[in-house]
Amino acid sequence: MTRMRLWGRRNSFNVQKVAWLLAELGLEHEHIEIGGSFGGLDDPEFLRRNPHGRVPVLEDGELVLWESHAILRYLAARYGSAALWPAAPGPRALVDRWLDWAQTSLQPAFMDLFWGWYRTPEAARDGARVDAARHRCDALYGLLDRELANRPWLAGDHFTLADVPAGATLYRWHRIDLPRPALGNLSAWYERLAERPAYHAQVMRPCPELWGRQDY
Repeated sequence: MTRMRLWGRRNSFNVQKVAWLLAELGLEHEHIEIGGSFGGLDDPEFLRRNPHGRVPVLEDGELVLWESHAILRYLAARYGSAALWPAAPGPRALVDRWLDWAQTSLQPAFMDLFWGWYRTPEAARDGARVDAARHRCDALYGLLDRELANRPWLAGDHFTLADVPAGATLYRWHRIDLPRPALGNLSAWYERLAERPAYHAQVMRPCPELWGRQDY
């Protein structure tokens, strides 16, 4: 019997972050599709795992976790190395700040853009909302571009947990057919991520089934 289970639809952005890290760590697990067209989020069995009725949910033996960044930190602490998530408080904080920034700054802007343009039928799009979200994203990705001017990865000279949440947005951002600024350092980072088999398998996944679909 598989000891570890990941619950959540594979086309969920938050699920992809966790699936990517599981693949990076080489952790065998059962992936249970739930949510979206699969339904099941309001099933009592699932709500016992996550009372909020959202994905992802990770089961590792008797431990049940929800919230994608809590899961990322757990996996890094339990199964990763200090190179992925440092043990020392100072270096760890340099990684953690990017996890928090991605969740509180980048992801809200990116999801406004993705939902406003990709997941909204063309006839129903709010052009002003899409433009506002696009400009917010351009500014935030521009910040990343400047940060990456003197280092290949967000937290230094090698891949760490810091790269996962922000990096997971890049594939979909590049597939949105809207003008984007020329950001050479960001593009080089994206190319480095795309060379990682785990990123290619778990994040670079077309999602035509979400096109124009406004429900979960």
